[in-house]
Parts: sequence; structure tokens; C-alpha cells
Amino acid sequence: MRSPERIVPLALILLSLTATSAVVAQHGKLRFGVGPLQPTPSETKKAYEPVFAYLAKQLGRDFDLVATTDWAGISVALANGQVDLAWMGPWGYILAHDDSGVRAIATAKYDGKPIYHAIIVCGPGRVKNWPEDAQGKRVSFADVGSTSGWLIPSAWFKQKGMNPKEYFAYSDGATHAANEIAVASGQVDCATDFDRNRNAMLESGKMDKNATEVVWTSDPLPNDAIAVPRDFDPALAQRIQQILVGISESQAKTLLPNHYTGFVAATHDSYKMIEDAGVLVGRIKKK
Repeated sequence: MRSPERIVPLALILLSLTATSAVVAQHGKLRFGVGPLQPTPSETKKAYEPVFAYLAKQLGRDFDLVATTDWAGISVALANGQVDLAWMGPWGYILAHDDSGVRAIATAKYDGKPIYHAIIVCGPGRVKNWPEDAQGKRVSFADVGSTSGWLIPSAWFKQKGMNPKEYFAYSDGATHAANEIAVASGQVDCATDFDRNRNAMLESGKMDKNATEVVWTSDPLPNDAIAVPRDFDPALAQRIQQILVGISESQAKTLLPNHYTGFVAATHDSYKMIEDAGVLVGRIKKK
């Protein structure tokens, strides 16, 4: 049961405060949100609508689905109670948890595992040794709400006592797809991304495999979080968790984008390494 869909930019989301999550959870339409997991909001909605439609059908509820244009947007939307459930990046989840106590209930599986990797890509042959050969070069980070595109590479440099804003000709704020395209077209020398996005762009034909090359890969990171607000109905949250975890790999082939194979149950502790990275770069305080 799907209501008319909308692609909602951050500015509109911030103006759309409605009833609290607890009230919506008890009766009425569920408001689902998803971050920029595809190159455009319309592509994101098309790719992720099937799983949200399935979830709503299992719950016997109507739903709205919104797609934000940046990772910070979905974090703000969930923290402020403008959506009842969000598919969001790990760092966005930590920011929302720090702000308002939102709760992770599930983690997405990719190729059977609840992990992924941050990567840095450069133009072919431009950087042999990372980061030494990239000093002074044009390097684009993603928006500051991105786990793989901003937080994890920033924390990596922090651990090495280096400031990327001083070490490179630095910029940030781009989407992951834009970062790959910028490197491929020579607008920048290197850029941050994550392995899932690069794989998707290669498989969809949006980018040639030789257009960029991976020069750095992070340690495994917990995959995207499915999260609900702090005041969300606990019984409904548990039911949603059961439905998502119960999706089989065969069901995932029709409900989820390529390579996503289902979900595992999650708690806040599932994202501790992301929280630790946020503390390291000074964006949140240790609790």
C-alpha cells in the first residue's frame, strides 16, 4: 500500500515536522526515509522502494518514502522525528543517535556480510604510493555526513597526525557518484568513495572500470543501519526487525538492489567503531 512518492530535499524535510513517532507508530501512515545510496534521489527511490513496500505490506500499513540528497539530511530527518524509520549510513546513524538517541535495529548485508569498505580512488597512474604521491593534488571528500566519504578517511589521517585540508588541495561536499565522475573526467586527482558504490557504477555501465583505480581501502566497516527514533513504539520496532531479518537471500534478489542479501539484527554497539571515529575527529563527545 503505497502513497504518492516524493523526493524531498533537506530544506523541505526540515520544514515538515508532523506528529511524533510514537503517535504515528500506533496508528497511521509510516514515513520511511533513505539516504543517497544511488547517484540521484529518483534512482535511490526506484532501487529501494521494493523493500519498503514489502515491509509496509507485512505490517498492513500505508507508507510514504522520501529520499534525501545528502547523508546529513537523512540523519537530521530521523533525529527530528520527520521520518519513522531510516535506511542510513553508519556515521549518519551515530550523529542522529548522539543528537536524539535514535536506535539501530538492523544492519544491511552485502554479498552475505554486514560490512563494507571506504576507498580512495585516483586517476589511473596518478598516484603510486598513497598518500605521499598525492600531496598537493586535488582531492575531493564527500559530504561531512558520509561515513566512507568523510569520517573514516578523516579519522585515518588524524591517526597519522596529518590534516588533509593542508596536505591536499582539499574540497568536500560531493556525492560519491560525483566523486568518481570527477576523478574519471580529470576534474580532481583523487576522491573518496565506498566499494559498494563503485561496484554499482561499474555494473550499471555508468563508469568504465579503468576510469579510476583504488589506492586505499579501509578496514571493514559496519554496513548501513536501519534505525528508528528513540520514542518509536518498541513492539513495532521489534516486529520490523523480525520482518527485515527474515528476508531470505532469494527474496532479497527482488526486494533489494544487486548484491544486498538481507539484514542482521543490530544494536547501538554494532556501530561502536564508527562512534569512536567520530570522537577521534572531534565531531562528537565520548560518552
